[in-house]
Amino acid sequence: MARILVWFRNDLRVHDREPLVAAVQQGIAIPVYCVDPRQFENTAFGWPRLGPHRARFWRESLADLRSHLQSRGTDLLIRVGTPETVLPALVQELGAERVLAESEIATEERAIERAVAAALPCPIQWFWGRTLLHPEDLPMDVSRLPELFTSFRKEVEASWTVRSPLPAPARIPGWDTLTVEPGPLPNLEDWGIAVPPVDDRRVYPFVGGETAGLARLQEYIWERDRLRCYKETRNGMVNADDSSKLSPWLALGCVSSRQVWQEVQRYEAERVANDSTYWLIFELLWRDYFAFIARKHGSKIFRREGLLGIDLPWSQDAGLFQRWCNGETGYPLVDANMKELQATGFISNRGRQNVASFLTKNLNIDWRMGAAWFESWLIDYNPCSNYGNWTYAAGVGNDARGFRFFNILKQSQDYDPDGTYVKRWLPALAELPSHKVHTPWQLLPVERQRWLTHGVYPSPIVDLGESAHQNEALYQKAVGKAPKPRRSRR
Repeated sequence: MARILVWFRNDLRVHDREPLVAAVQQGIAIPVYCVDPRQFENTAFGWPRLGPHRARFWRESLADLRSHLQSRGTDLLIRVGTPETVLPALVQELGAERVLAESEIATEERAIERAVAAALPCPIQWFWGRTLLHPEDLPMDVSRLPELFTSFRKEVEASWTVRSPLPAPARIPGWDTLTVEPGPLPNLEDWGIAVPPVDDRRVYPFVGGETAGLARLQEYIWERDRLRCYKETRNGMVNADDSSKLSPWLALGCVSSRQVWQEVQRYEAERVANDSTYWLIFELLWRDYFAFIARKHGSKIFRREGLLGIDLPWSQDAGLFQRWCNGETGYPLVDANMKELQATGFISNRGRQNVASFLTKNLNIDWRMGAAWFESWLIDYNPCSNYGNWTYAAGVGNDARGFRFFNILKQSQDYDPDGTYVKRWLPALAELPSHKVHTPWQLLPVERQRWLTHGVYPSPIVDLGESAHQNEALYQKAVGKAPKPRRSRR
């Protein structure tokens, strides 16, 4: 029987894995994962691309994938090296006739694909599994993708086509015909990564791997029945079930979008179909949109001027940026989110929008620095969504609507009215009354002495209104428009 390498990348699952299913049908499937040293390099701004929380979640996902494969009669070959070096060597060593893999989307990943294809002494067959919608099923070619999400959504929703997820192979035979060592799981310490201790304040105990991802899907939708109120609670920052929390497993492909879609369809048939069930699919469509935009525009999504070509005079002030990173801006909502990010590798979507708005619209810091910081720390990082959202926040990406910024104080009062969230992550503010917790700079000296604990909380590094007004003037000048009255979003 033909020996076929199945190259795993950001698709660390056995369910809904077309290359794996195809390889089992065609011959002896040999699962392979390359620990590419490039993923441990630093970003252009100097910090690790793979931060400690991302690294832990990734290794757990690899371990779980190996376990699933072993339970089906095979194993995961793990090799250290670039795929364009490792895969040709394995083809020669094992006598493989071809390689099957899922195609990626962003430019670096596609460059690796080209290098692999050029180096292999055998054919490579590409499959698509990174999005809910297959590119072939879109109502338009990716090259003609609308530049507005709403236009994309309306065209898609006019004629839905979502392919059914594939079941996992019950057995993957042939491992006993090989004489090869599977190789050890990567030791993070060998790569200079120290895994941080678990923080008890975390919103959810994220564990990498398909097992935990499918368990969360079952837990959120069926056991806790929270899908029925997703739209109403999704902006919450405190409770585990405020939102689905599926993004980390989607990012590494431990769960596929089609699996989520299938469960939502079953839930609508068996329990209820409402705005919340639709809204979870709506969020998957946003994820798809950013993926297809990255496919359409390539490296433009990483450029300073963004997709709109707006050349703003961004600052790279190291001091201001470090205070943002460390949660020392003097604005509790921003600081609490940045503390949570470093402690756990996760923050809510509402928190991400606020900290991104503050960095770009109030501090005028180069949005690419924020995007690179998220790349290092977020356990659910994927380049398309990360850079798509950051260009959007900076006003230089898709659906950008001019200079729109988040009013941090109003956001605090709307989404954390009693200060539960900021008190969790900012112990110095734990004793403040709820009506004072979002504006600690307004405390009288006697109030600071009475209520501030665990040290002194920093003063605001900028004035919210004035900084936004000044930066809007820069924005309007860059786009060739006269300054307009400042306005806030929500």
